[in-house]
Amino acid sequence: MQIITSKPRCLWKAKTSLGEGIIWVSQQNSIYFTDINKKKIFQFNIKTKKKKIIKLNKKIGFLSHLKKNIFVLGLKDELRISDIVSRKILKSIKVEKKFPFNRINDGKTGLDGNLWFGTLDDSGDKKPTGSLYVVKKSGKILKIDQNYITTNGPAFIKHNHFYHNDSSKKIIYKIKVNKQFKKIKKNIFIKFKSSFGSPDGMTLDKKNNLWVCFYRGGCIRVFNTRGKQIHLIKFPTKNITNCIFGSKQNSKLYVITDVGNLYEIKTNVMGNPTPRLNLSF
Repeated sequence: MQIITSKPRCLWKAKTSLGEGIIWVSQQNSIYFTDINKKKIFQFNIKTKKKKIIKLNKKIGFLSHLKKNIFVLGLKDELRISDIVSRKILKSIKVEKKFPFNRINDGKTGLDGNLWFGTLDDSGDKKPTGSLYVVKKSGKILKIDQNYITTNGPAFIKHNHFYHNDSSKKIIYKIKVNKQFKKIKKNIFIKFKSSFGSPDGMTLDKKNNLWVCFYRGGCIRVFNTRGKQIHLIKFPTKNITNCIFGSKQNSKLYVITDVGNLYEIKTNVMGNPTPRLNLSF
């Protein structure tokens, strides 16, 4: 089936410094995204068009919905479980104490209900000190992979099989882990030329086509399971950072850019429902 998409329609010009971390929370009919540098969370209700901004005290790479108003926040050096309305902090888990110049970047709830996230060097030196982690239901953090400069993703094919990228190296990897979360396979899925820009956030549709945002590329490219590009969406801005399927049928793609332009794109395909985060605290 040929993919058909509408032109991107801007829903909100949020004027962020570095927009990222977009998620869909169906229970609230809302899109959430972050401003890493300005330490903010943004909420946009697609039904009522109501907007909300929440200020934090640390840089935030991502958030993942747990229940009601409780989210896991991927802050600079910690995973924080917090009620974002009352501001009550329910739990805090410190991350990478040995790498004070690192920060948490992108993160997702996996198909297994576990939380997956990556880190990067935030000093400006672009050292390969970033790693990929999984947080088990118990709260235990396990390192899956390392030597990343700029981690982004992951996007899950199966609970133990997923795409993950290093934006700085312009590489998307295909990774497989066993039941003990040990990496058993890692291949280069696609390596891009500099002219493409850098692969950033990404998501999968129900056919396992990979929708990839391109920073400095001004577009989203869609690749099939063999790595062949099958669709292209162009934007009127250059730095596309992340995307997620949402709406009642998961048939609309929501996209965030570095400057906080939130876009909606109608599609003739469906994305997978957002998995439920399974985390005890």
